[in-house]
Amino acid sequence: MGFKKVAIGGQLADIDIKLLRVFKAVVEANGITSAETTLNLANSTITNYLSDLEKRLDMRLCERGRKGFNLTRQGQLVYDASLELLAAMQKFRHTINDSHQLLKGDLHLICAEHTLGMDNYCVVSALDEFLTSAPNVNLKVSVMESNAVVAAINAGQADIGITVPIQSFAPLHAVDLFNEQMLLYCSRAHPLFTKSHSEIKSIDLADYKFVESPRLRAGQEPYKAMKDWDIVTQAHHQEARMSLILSGHFLGFLPSQLVSQWGVNDQLKPILAEKYGYINTFKSLSSKSSNNKPLIELFNAVLIRNLSKG
Repeated sequence: MGFKKVAIGGQLADIDIKLLRVFKAVVEANGITSAETTLNLANSTITNYLSDLEKRLDMRLCERGRKGFNLTRQGQLVYDASLELLAAMQKFRHTINDSHQLLKGDLHLICAEHTLGMDNYCVVSALDEFLTSAPNVNLKVSVMESNAVVAAINAGQADIGITVPIQSFAPLHAVDLFNEQMLLYCSRAHPLFTKSHSEIKSIDLADYKFVESPRLRAGQEPYKAMKDWDIVTQAHHQEARMSLILSGHFLGFLPSQLVSQWGVNDQLKPILAEKYGYINTFKSLSSKSSNNKPLIELFNAVLIRNLSKG
């Protein structure tokens, strides 16, 4: 009776760690194609890496093809073990760094779209100060749709997320940062543009078409009257909503700061601001169980300091 060979014997090599990181990214992206942007690798290269890892481990890790991407039982075990391994490596690195009182390692910051220009570019100023005080830290900055920021922090894909969360998440630590004023706009090409404030007050806005963010789901409207509005289209990104409002066919909410930054104050008119205006509060989000707390705490401290400068 023979013995099954051991897939990994001796020490893990750098290539093993690299292959596991690629596998982890593919799993979290739910497929090879979706992982191309994250990894900045071609589909064929990622496929070759996965095949190399499967040969190295002597396991079939995932099913991939026309039927989609699915982990095998062994693939799930390898993924879970990879999370433990990579977290342990990161924790070890931070422990050693702390012992030398020298900040090193990686910090990944994700911002919701257009956040970098908020509050007198305080995030940009914080990046400058952080990199000056911690020059050996590899800082990565990404921008994505607001809802995706929360999901990325929850999944451990980044260390800090700056966004407007639509609900609280127990596993996340939140720090209030700055506010954003949202106003209801019509464009110069819209019938309401030439009407006075008193005229608009007497008009039923439900007679007009609206564009809204998919984040504003039913039951989450800041005002009851909005439930009766004719929201005929949705757009995740502020730029897309602004373009649709500028077309003259829709009413919709936009950040007043963004309207000013883009220089379209003469083309867009806020309506019924005292009735329908509302405030978004941006927060810095991080996992309570993160192994990267020294860098997270330092960046948040620097960020808060730069808020006060604004």
